[in-house]
Amino acid sequence: MSYEIRNNKFNSYLEKWSKDYEIYGPVRILGGGRFSDTDNIRYEKIKNIEDIEYKEKSIFSAKEVLFPVTETIFNIQEERLSEPNYENKKYLVFLRSCDIHAIDRMDNIFLKNGSFQDPYYKRRRENTKFILMGCNNSFENCFCVSMETNKTDNYSMGIKFFDDKVYIEVKDPIFQEEFKGENEVEFTPDYVLENHYNVTVPDVKKLDFSLFNDEMWKDYENRCIACGRCNFSCPTCTCFTTTDIHYKENQDNGERRRVWAGCQVDKFTDMAGGHSFRRDYGSRMRFKTMHKVYDFKKRFGETMCVGCGRCDDRCPEYISFARCINLVSEKVNEENKEEK
Repeated sequence: MSYEIRNNKFNSYLEKWSKDYEIYGPVRILGGGRFSDTDNIRYEKIKNIEDIEYKEKSIFSAKEVLFPVTETIFNIQEERLSEPNYENKKYLVFLRSCDIHAIDRMDNIFLKNGSFQDPYYKRRRENTKFILMGCNNSFENCFCVSMETNKTDNYSMGIKFFDDKVYIEVKDPIFQEEFKGENEVEFTPDYVLENHYNVTVPDVKKLDFSLFNDEMWKDYENRCIACGRCNFSCPTCTCFTTTDIHYKENQDNGERRRVWAGCQVDKFTDMAGGHSFRRDYGSRMRFKTMHKVYDFKKRFGETMCVGCGRCDDRCPEYISFARCINLVSEKVNEENKEEK
């Protein structure tokens, strides 16, 4: 069922839900962008519908709701270790189709990647529901249609924003009872059917390992500056490191934290004994690209990249990951033609 609801009435629903859920959505942070006169759009707790920035693509994804930038995984009290006291929180998240698909990719990494399930991610994921934000048009650098992430049915509610009202599709029985008596309308969320840029995903069955040493990667050695913006804005990058924090008042007490990391940044592959892999930036770009469209797809049957375009949006050197995928596909096709 779908309903038309005025903003002030919808805010009353948000207030009611906030008693049981932490509600997150893309929020505009004035002056918080990469330059002093630019804004940032990232996921934060919201109290009302006016907090949600729905007209633009968020710079950061909803990933950090389920996989925080930093989180304590256990406390250190001299010789004793203990887990933090976790509240059994529930989450309600406003997000777009590509980001829902991105969380599906994170599910594969954290919950289906072997016999071990990540308990920190699992705890949040099991208590999370999605409100799908439809897309009226394709944003700059998006290529979700090529990656088949422009549509999804994995959501509890779908929403369309107007100046003074919303249309809301309610699929989850938990929420259906609450909207009885509201004005019913015919509505399903909007989906993008065409992007400004198209990407051809390489056929993993035809990809030859000679591509790993192709000259194309040298271009990125000179252009990439290892800032990590692509990693940290990407909704499917899930790499992390751990660090121990010792409290000043007692060096025997502290905590171990899990912190975001990225394959593009320096020291990511540093090991004991002074060893380090992928020192040059071209090999890092190759590793990231092959993981997104080759390794992950061979293991889970779908590409890791969801085509949100945030990496292209954020790169200060104007490196296009979409173009990189197309180059890989072109190389694969050329190699197969030569073999024939």
